[in-house]
Parts: sequence; structure tokens; C-alpha cells
Amino acid sequence: MIEVDTRIHDKHSIEFKTSFVTRRKLKENDFSAFMWFFVPYSLDINKETYPKSQFYQDIKSNIRLITPKFLLRDIVAGEALPLIRLSNAFTTISSSPTRTATRDYEYQIKMFAAITHSAARDACSFIMSGKHNDADILTLCTNYVNEYTSVLNEYRKLRDIINQPTVTDEMMSYYRYGDEYMSNMLQYYGLALLDFVLKRNSKTLDKAKEVLQHCITSENDYRESRGYANLKADDPKGNRDVVYRHRVLKKYVDSDLFLDVPKKKDGKFVEQLYLGIAAGLAMMFATVVSFHFQQKFGNFTLPFFIVLVISYMIKDRIKELSRYYFAHRIGSKFFDNKAEILIKDERIGTIKEGMDFISRKKLPADVKRVRYSKRLMEAENRVSDEKILLYRMAVHINREKLNGMTPYETVGINDIIRFNVDTLLRKMDNPQEARQVMNDDGTVSTIMCDKLYYINIVLQFSFEDNVSLRRYRVAMNRDGIESITEVK
Repeated sequence: MIEVDTRIHDKHSIEFKTSFVTRRKLKENDFSAFMWFFVPYSLDINKETYPKSQFYQDIKSNIRLITPKFLLRDIVAGEALPLIRLSNAFTTISSSPTRTATRDYEYQIKMFAAITHSAARDACSFIMSGKHNDADILTLCTNYVNEYTSVLNEYRKLRDIINQPTVTDEMMSYYRYGDEYMSNMLQYYGLALLDFVLKRNSKTLDKAKEVLQHCITSENDYRESRGYANLKADDPKGNRDVVYRHRVLKKYVDSDLFLDVPKKKDGKFVEQLYLGIAAGLAMMFATVVSFHFQQKFGNFTLPFFIVLVISYMIKDRIKELSRYYFAHRIGSKFFDNKAEILIKDERIGTIKEGMDFISRKKLPADVKRVRYSKRLMEAENRVSDEKILLYRMAVHINREKLNGMTPYETVGINDIIRFNVDTLLRKMDNPQEARQVMNDDGTVSTIMCDKLYYINIVLQFSFEDNVSLRRYRVAMNRDGIESITEVK
């Protein structure tokens, strides 16, 4: 199964978070993903102005394990696996602080914090999904606060286990990193829920508002007591440091989930073989011509010399044309880059990627149908001149190896792709243009109107016999991305 979440990362980047979810009973899992970018002709994006090297500078990919899934209430309740593993690691490090024990201790802290973050994010998304009435939202918010608070309390109780002379200050700092990170997440999602509740302006949710406000206030007090900085409306310099610290802590917690994916050029041997054939064909032509005219004119004659020069000129053209033909064949059958997905230097899969410009005639029928339906206005059908850029991926994951590499069961990997659109913005007009309108009193005034360009993106995913397509319309101007909307 393939899941995708597409959003604006910042004014100049689109983020595609693609989850490749493996089947438990299937040892070898193969996925394919295609991204079709439909770019207006006026932006002058083509093979000459936008080579592959530039595209791969604009696109950034991070591969990470999908965080193990737990409900908030299941992280510390009963025989909760995350809490048990964390507690065991704390006990071991306090009694026997070996290198192996230290690595496991730090790993368990990171995983506990990452699991908590993932569970909190999913719970908040569920509450704010728009599927619930106010009474349900009250219950869900109350449960959320109680469950998250319980997770933090259980984590903080474990500090007594490691507050021993055998545990160094550096080891203790790992604990504090996890504590501060989970505290950050409680504030972040608690404030998001509070804002959501306040905007509903419902008497039924007054209790939820009080619960959330009390939770945030209590956590702020705890943070002050531990020396964790809080955001303050009148402290821009301090806030800058807080945001930086939040970002560093997130990278620290997620570091064991990100995978090593060294890239190399795909199809090197076949490419060299084809180029060798091209050179051989050119040399064969030149040799045949030389032998033929040598017999006809002799070795040291002016006609033979002229024919020899012309044959070598034609030979070079044959070589270049053959190289172009074979390069096209390679591009259609192979990928640009290939990478091994590694966990602790053990290969658990591969990922390949390729980028090409294609013509409209080569669009699959279902992609063409999705792209050219539901236009902003029917006149688009008469001016459908676009450049089509295809980015494709092939992902292979060995589920058995994946299961054996991590203590927690993980269902697959996330490929987080960020596409920077700055190259597309270079030839856009000014973001606004002046237009005149007549006022109610008959006078004429000038107003400034936004001028937008629309990039359509069709995503096509395949796993086993299942194929799914999704389309997005990205509105942008020379200042950057304005919006991204899924077209259904």
C-alpha cells in the first residue's frame, strides 16, 4: 500500500510525504511511483533550459522508517512495550554503563519520544478532522490531555532510576533531550487543540478549553523549573533561540529513523555497452568506405584523400546520432540513480529514480483523463500547450530483513520529497498587474490584481495490482507558492 500527504513546506517548496507500507506476509515488496508535472509553456521549462542536473538540485529526498504506531493510551498503560523497553534500558545503564547499554539507552529514549510524537499528532488530527460533534470533541480532548500527561509522568518517574553516580552528565543529557522534546510536542499540539476549540465558540467546549489551558500552564511551569525556554510575545531574540532548539531536538529524536541511502548512477554497464556499439558502427562505416575507395583510387591519391576526410566526418555524425539514439533507449528503460536502503550497513531494499520530459502523446490514458478533467475554465482546452516532466521511482523492500533490523516492528518507509520551485519562478511576470474598473459614481480607478500560474501535478502509485491516481493544482506567482489544492 502507498499513502501520500502533499503540502506546502514553505513559500518555495512542495513536500510529498510518501509512505511505502509493506505487506507482512509478502517477503519482497515492490512499489512504483510516478509524478507528472504539467508546466505552462510560458515558463520556458524544457530539456535545454532545465537539465536533469538542475532538477536533482531542486529535489531533495529523505528516507526514514515509518514510526511504529501506538495509541497514546497504549504507550505506558499495562504491558506497554515502549515503556517496558525504556525502563529496562534505564535499569541496565544505571547498573552497567557499557557502550552497548549506552547505545540502547539513547536509542530507546529517541524511539519513545518519536512514538509519543506520532501518537499525539495522529490523535490531534483525529480530533480536528471535522467528523465529531462538540460532545465528542470534549471527551476526546479530555482523554488526550490525560493520556499525554500520563506518558510524560511515567517518563519523568524513570529519572530516579538513572540519577546514580554511574550515570554521567552526558548520559543524563540524553534523558533531558527526550523530556524537553516531548514537552515541546505537548505545547505544540495542545495549543493547536486550544485554538481549534476556541474557534468553535461552543458552550459545550468550555470544559475542554479549561482542561487544555490548565495543561499548557502546568507544562509551562514545569519547563521553567527545568530550565527549558518558553516562547514569549515580547522576546524575539529568545524566541529565535527556542525555535532553533526545537528544530535541533526534532532532528536528534528522528535521527535513528532516518536511513542511509547512498546514490549512484543506474545502468552504467548498459550505457557503456551501447556507447561502445555506437562507436563500433561509426568505425565500421569509415573502414568500409576506406577499403572501397582505396581499391578504386589507390593509396596516395587526391580523390582517396578527399573521400577519407569526408568518411571520417560522416563517421563522427553517425557516432553522435547513435549515441543519442541509445541514450534515449537507456532513458526509457533505466533510471538515472539507484540507491541501496541501508540499516546498520545492512541492505533492506533499493530505490531508483529517473526524470524525463515526455510528449502529451506518451501520456497514459488514465493520467490524461485525470489531468484534463475539471479545468478552471473550458477555454483551457483550446490552449493546452504544456511541458510535461515525469519523475519516477521504483522502490523494493525486503520485509523479512526490515523486521530483523529494528526492535520495534515497522511497516515500511517514508520517502519525504521536497521540490523547490525557484527555477519555475524565474520567467514569471510581476506577481500583480494593474487593472482599471469603473466605480459606482462613474469614475475610473486602478486596482492591483494577483497574477497566478498553475502547475498541475498528477501522482500515480502502483503496488501489486492496485493503481491509484491523485491530482493537485499548485497556484504560484513570482513570490512563491500561494496554495495547493487536491482536484477530485
